[in-house]
Amino acid sequence: MKSPQTQNNPDENGSMSFWDHLEVLRWSIFRVAIALFVLIIGCFIAMPYIFDDFILGPTDGDFFIYRMLAGLGSEAASKAQLVPNFGGDFHVDIININVATPFLNHISTSFWLSLVLVFPYLIYEAWAFLKPALYDNEKKSIGGAFLSGTFLFYIGCAVGYLVVFPLTFRFLSGYQVGELVTNQISLNSYMSNFLTMIFIMGLVFEIPILAWVLSKLGVLKKPFLKKYRRHAVVVLLVLAALITPSGDPFTLSVVFLPLYLLYEVSILVVKDEEKEEEVEQA
Repeated sequence: MKSPQTQNNPDENGSMSFWDHLEVLRWSIFRVAIALFVLIIGCFIAMPYIFDDFILGPTDGDFFIYRMLAGLGSEAASKAQLVPNFGGDFHVDIININVATPFLNHISTSFWLSLVLVFPYLIYEAWAFLKPALYDNEKKSIGGAFLSGTFLFYIGCAVGYLVVFPLTFRFLSGYQVGELVTNQISLNSYMSNFLTMIFIMGLVFEIPILAWVLSKLGVLKKPFLKKYRRHAVVVLLVLAALITPSGDPFTLSVVFLPLYLLYEVSILVVKDEEKEEEVEQA
């Protein structure tokens, strides 16, 4: 990385002071905050439609993921329940017991949804701030990491919404302590699990980027990842079982496979020490 002399708006000597850098950063943060505020307003206005069709979609058997899996689930119901049965009627009523909860949930959900939508612009501002201080070879690698990180984050959020949360919610909403206990799911409980699972999956999909950064810092090596691949498989299986406690092989594999693929991608993005030495010698 270059010295601060190459940052934007240099003085006569081609350098910028600490306060100049702070001013550039301040305006970057301000632009992101304005974009986030505009998106929050837009999401809040559209929230009644977003809430019914998007957020509460997994509470009804007509959810398109359930329809896609209905045929597979019905067929597997007679095969030792290797796959959950998605056929039949399914509907969960979400209740509210606090007067202010609907309004507060609309505000908080608008914020988190806007944060997801503004993420690419946030990455762009971060890249624009760092780019002038980077060498040409650093611009290519770090720029690719920013772009890949954004893409993986959205893929993770999509997996969380389309796979992890619906399967987990369907199992947990139907699980009963006993016949005398009726499950009533509150709006706060539903939203907490909904947002947590989606954002966790978004962050989990950043594992390859984290592996790349750690390899650049010399902390993580490719031989280490290869050596402990079998151990990682066991850990990922346990993690998948914790995320989806339904216990059926289908749900477990649906969550495990993306996690394992992320591990393999992490091995690919971590460079070999031998190749790096060859490049340096050349």
